[in-house]
Amino acid sequence: MSYTGGKKYEIDMNTGALFPKLLLFSVPLMLSGVFQLLFNAADMVVIGKYSSTDALAAIGGTSSLINFFVNVAIGISIGSNVIVAHYFGASRKKEIHDAVHTSIMLALLFGTGVGIIAELACPEILALMKTGKDDPAVLEYATLYVRIYFAGLPIMMIYNFGSAILRAVGDTKRPLYYLTAAGFINVILNLFFVCKLKMSVDGVALATVISQGVSAALVIRCLMKTEGVYKLIFKDLRLNKHIAAKILKVGLPAGVQGMIFSLSNILIQSSVNDFGKIAMAGNTASMSLEGFVYTAMNSFYQTAISFTGQNLGGGKYSRINKIMIRCVLLVFIVGFVMGNLFYLAGRPLLSLYVDKDSPAREAMIDIGLLRMKIIMTTYFTCGMMDVMCGMIRGLGYGIMPMMVSLIGACGFRIIWIFTFFRHFHSLENLYISYPISWVITGLVHFICFVYVRSKLPKKDAETAVTSYSTGI
Repeated sequence: MSYTGGKKYEIDMNTGALFPKLLLFSVPLMLSGVFQLLFNAADMVVIGKYSSTDALAAIGGTSSLINFFVNVAIGISIGSNVIVAHYFGASRKKEIHDAVHTSIMLALLFGTGVGIIAELACPEILALMKTGKDDPAVLEYATLYVRIYFAGLPIMMIYNFGSAILRAVGDTKRPLYYLTAAGFINVILNLFFVCKLKMSVDGVALATVISQGVSAALVIRCLMKTEGVYKLIFKDLRLNKHIAAKILKVGLPAGVQGMIFSLSNILIQSSVNDFGKIAMAGNTASMSLEGFVYTAMNSFYQTAISFTGQNLGGGKYSRINKIMIRCVLLVFIVGFVMGNLFYLAGRPLLSLYVDKDSPAREAMIDIGLLRMKIIMTTYFTCGMMDVMCGMIRGLGYGIMPMMVSLIGACGFRIIWIFTFFRHFHSLENLYISYPISWVITGLVHFICFVYVRSKLPKKDAETAVTSYSTGI
């Protein structure tokens, strides 16, 4: 790269040994996700120990619904990552400038729009999900939590889009720093609001929104202060229709995929809710722990997108298969080791989420362990599936991976719930739908990648690519 001003944070993904650069990129990304989940887990621990089981069940009962709305907007940020990475790899300065400013505008528009829709729709959806079926207090807590959470959605989107821009140029270190600072603020505010002011889910939600505001402000400051080609200039903020269309071509299918994935998870969450608040609380604690493994694996999905995007833009076609093989190997190792270690340490880990004096303590832990036994030990297959999906997205394809994921994972789970699970009504038979869907979908993603890769030239381009067969 010929750019100056931010080079110590940037990674040239088009040249040199791949493995060290993959680790240099993915490890800060992994730590960012793990730290964020540590702080989110602190929310659960504070609520579980200093508030009530009803409050803990309420937060857990909203997770699928929150993801349903958040994933739409976050999916668009993947489009920003891919497009900026393509232009950065091709050294197209003007297009990078336009893509950065278009991305931030999209963050504001989608964050505000989705936030308003969520605020209006969530109370009714929570009721349809049977949240608080055996205790109206759970529904009241859940409604309060999501109303505060979604008020901060535009702020969250600014952070995600800003981080996507930084990832596109190889910078995963500064988002880690910003997220860590915001996370400590989140924990301090949790303790202050819940323990000192005796607030409940409202205190946790408020702490989350404030800390997200800190991380968003730091990312925007970073983009404004950099001397790199991706510098943000407020007076230049506007939508470039041509680039916005390219971002949406990749990002909107990713957002729709995440939304429908969450829809299938809402159906699963509704099925869990049907077993009562003890099952909800145990399921919530297990999901919180799963998040650490998923986030660690997801760093390689993000790595696959950024590295593939830059190398496609730079015409380095020979490196694409190497990126895929290394990312799949890394995600397998991380997912297999972490998933099984978490399961082996499941009982003491789950006990952190439950008040030691709760009469339902052992029942909640047993339910959490059941979920971990099925999902944690097979979680590496989910990571491998995501990496293959990320490779295809990095090549500029949006519709193909979306359709495969929707049919292979979401469609399968929905059919499972209304057929097998209906006749064999147990939590174990509900949870087993996850690993089966990951294996099926991952294999189809691999076949699609082989097909897409076969359409690219065999030899590297002599100069950076200025147009792509995918329409990017």
